[in-house]
Amino acid sequence: MTFKPLRVLALASTLFACLSAGAATVEVGGVPLEDRVTVAGSPLVLNGAGVRYKAVFQVYTAGLYLSEKADTPDGVLAAPGAKRMTITMLRDIDAAELGKLFSRGMEDNMDRSAFSKLIPGVLRMSQIFAEYKRLNKGDAFQVDWVPGTGTILTVRGQVEGAPFKEPEFFNALMRIWLGPKPADWRLKDALLGKTR
Repeated sequence: MTFKPLRVLALASTLFACLSAGAATVEVGGVPLEDRVTVAGSPLVLNGAGVRYKAVFQVYTAGLYLSEKADTPDGVLAAPGAKRMTITMLRDIDAAELGKLFSRGMEDNMDRSAFSKLIPGVLRMSQIFAEYKRLNKGDAFQVDWVPGTGTILTVRGQVEGAPFKEPEFFNALMRIWLGPKPADWRLKDALLGKTR
């Protein structure tokens, strides 16, 4: 009987540890990513995360957040509710060049007529990156999809202009990493939660 308080204390400690685990982080490429975030009041879970490589060089860490896990590109694109892609630079890079690579990645993974409808948004996104001139190691940006609002681009903690209203814009961006010609096949698998 004298051990009962210890059992209660052990149970309370275990419960506290489990609750604390809800606010855990994972480290990817040396970048800590929360396993849960909230976007526009919607709780999201880390679907997958990985490092974008160019040859042997690490370029950035990416993390994909959804309302529920999805392990296929179609599942990600069809997932309901808010979504988030976070990017943290692992090296200094010309921001205008990154904007051009994103534009090319969108174009390479869409049919021409669908891409042509997004050209105004693509040009605006490229201009935003061009104005930054340079993204340095440790700089982060995120792309949020908020139903009823659009795609919100936040760079270094600063929301960049009005949301991109085109409903397809966010999915076009996701195809850079998840489309048939992804920026990096290993990163595609990682974002789909297939590799760690």
